[in-house]
Amino acid sequence: MNSKNLFLRALEPDDIGILMQIENDENYWKYSNTTEPFSKETLYNFISEQKHDIFEVKQKRFIVSSPKISTLGFVDLFDFEPLHRRAGVGIVIIDKFRDKGLGKIALDLLMTHSKKNLNINCLYANIAFENIASIGLFESSGFVKVGLKKSWNFYENSFHDEYLYQKLLS
Repeated sequence: MNSKNLFLRALEPDDIGILMQIENDENYWKYSNTTEPFSKETLYNFISEQKHDIFEVKQKRFIVSSPKISTLGFVDLFDFEPLHRRAGVGIVIIDKFRDKGLGKIALDLLMTHSKKNLNINCLYANIAFENIASIGLFESSGFVKVGLKKSWNFYENSFHDEYLYQKLLS
């Protein structure tokens, strides 16, 4: 699959099922600082908030999609700071679609959108030190490790370091 076959789209109410599946999968909680499941109502409200402008709510979630498959994963902008022209980025590709290069294409699409439409200069990602797949993805997309946060997150009964990655878009 290539960037001509992949696109980012807005969340729709019909996405509630896959959103519940991903957000309530405890395997992801350690990376998203989640501690309990989300209700269907909470996730419907989240979807409805996506109609608001990123300049108002400071975050935006996109569905990674193709003409044949409606949902391959999600890519997010969060902590959007228009004054400083930066935002955090997070990504999750659904398990059965991993290791096909989709994450890199999705990040490339997000970077293009961020620069062209939101005037963002810097994207950053917080990545757990043991998340080798995510580190490889972000490094292959040109993100550079700029910091280490020692004992930053607590999960699985111990503290874990977290790296800070950045990519300048200008």
